[in-house]
Amino acid sequence: MTKPLFPLPDPLVIPVQGEDLGYPVGRIFCVGRNYAAHAAEMGVEVDREAPFYFTKSSVNAVLSGTSCPYPPGTENFHYEMELALAIGAPVFRATPKEASAAIYGYGCALDMTRRDLQIRERKKQRPWDLGKDLEQGTVFAPLTKAGDWGPVADQRIWLTVDGETKQDATLAELIWSVEEIICHLSGYYHLRPGDLILTGTPAGVGPVHAKQHMTGTITGLSPVSLSLTEAE
Repeated sequence: MTKPLFPLPDPLVIPVQGEDLGYPVGRIFCVGRNYAAHAAEMGVEVDREAPFYFTKSSVNAVLSGTSCPYPPGTENFHYEMELALAIGAPVFRATPKEASAAIYGYGCALDMTRRDLQIRERKKQRPWDLGKDLEQGTVFAPLTKAGDWGPVADQRIWLTVDGETKQDATLAELIWSVEEIICHLSGYYHLRPGDLILTGTPAGVGPVHAKQHMTGTITGLSPVSLSLTEAE
């Protein structure tokens, strides 16, 4: 076996409430436009035929409580508060029952976005990578095991910037349920432990600036937080 020329970063490991061992991050899938009000504020329509996705690199993910510099190349850096679900068992072409059984846990997450770059590329019908997959651009709070939290229902999801509420909705507003998302996505991928799915953001997204602090919360889950420092 050929030995590598250099080491790669170790996977990010997310703490799990009540466990000594953490959840290593493999792939990160993100559902787009999964709240109707958010789609409307972005000036687009919801695709109700099927969910759609983009991906974010695990090496760009960080844990809650991080401080990071305002990212390069943008003048319109946005927060997006989301429910993350963690896959705990291999699943392929899942039924709803199999999808539910495959969920290891849930957590709060931030999908940080260079909005100006995302919109620029979207208008040119090009991929969103520069807008979405940025260093320190995905933030995960500690996970709570699915059996300890209960089913996704009408839990409140909200985000504050410097203490001011910016996003405020409930998980009942999700267009595609977590089981529907897993059933659909597992038709294209063999999902496995280490895969995380960010389920979309509610309305109220907006810009955040250096020296500001964000906190996102979902009822019953550990909050996620991120502080921005001056640009490098």
